[in-house]
Amino acid sequence: MNILIRADSSSEIGMGHIMRDLVLAQQYPNDTVQFASQALSGNIIDHIPYPVHILSSNDSDELIAFIRDEKIDRVVFDHYGIDDAYEKKVREETGVSILCLDDTYERHHCDILLNHNISADKERYSGLVPEQCELRCGAEYTLIRDEFKVEKQIQREKLYDIFIAMGGSDPTNTTLGILKTLSDDRSICVVTTSGNPHLVELESFVKEKKNITLEINSKQIAQLLNQSRLAIITPSVMVHEVLFMEIPFIAIKTASNQEDLFAYLKEKNYSVWEEWNVDALAQFYNA
Repeated sequence: MNILIRADSSSEIGMGHIMRDLVLAQQYPNDTVQFASQALSGNIIDHIPYPVHILSSNDSDELIAFIRDEKIDRVVFDHYGIDDAYEKKVREETGVSILCLDDTYERHHCDILLNHNISADKERYSGLVPEQCELRCGAEYTLIRDEFKVEKQIQREKLYDIFIAMGGSDPTNTTLGILKTLSDDRSICVVTTSGNPHLVELESFVKEKKNITLEINSKQIAQLLNQSRLAIITPSVMVHEVLFMEIPFIAIKTASNQEDLFAYLKEKNYSVWEEWNVDALAQFYNA
């Protein structure tokens, strides 16, 4: 089967779509997989280990032409900027099967819908997808990277008191806001990417901080997390990985698409915050 994954990454929209799509791609070891992405500012296209076709726009006609040229059998859409009308046009003009990733309960025209969040509720898709659509929702479909599965079997020394990962791009610059409130006697590991628009400011801040390790584009996220006592993250894909590794965490909501998982975690009595609060951290972690 010829599979095309349509997803973007940038300093504004983050890296989460591409990262979870790479895990999904591993489920097709005997098929041909390629990506179609726009070269947006702060993208991580260079980190995709599959052929990538660069699109000049998000126009459906451009994508349809590429699908026909490449004789694609299935298109995977993981994109907030593509709606059900777009998906329907692609299907009707090319005959491809469509798999859509969704975590905000939007309307989709697809054969398979995947919501891999632990909070996913298939009943909420009633009327939003075609009747024959196969719904893959919940924890049994959660996309966990192989590195975490391997790392969980390893016992490591806890080198960091706090692990901070506020998304690959952190457009709200929440990371720096957190760091400015933490005491210097805590060992801290900060994970981000070169797509972070505030990277220069962040690097400048940690330069004189011997207690802070800044990891940029790290390929050892699972190990760093395993070496940490507490994780401060967003209610996003990282939650699944932190729960899988059984690391205590605080999740801070920084974007509207995190609301569903935020509400679920709150209902389950996990530590989820609307905004950073160092005083609350003192109660949680004696910081």
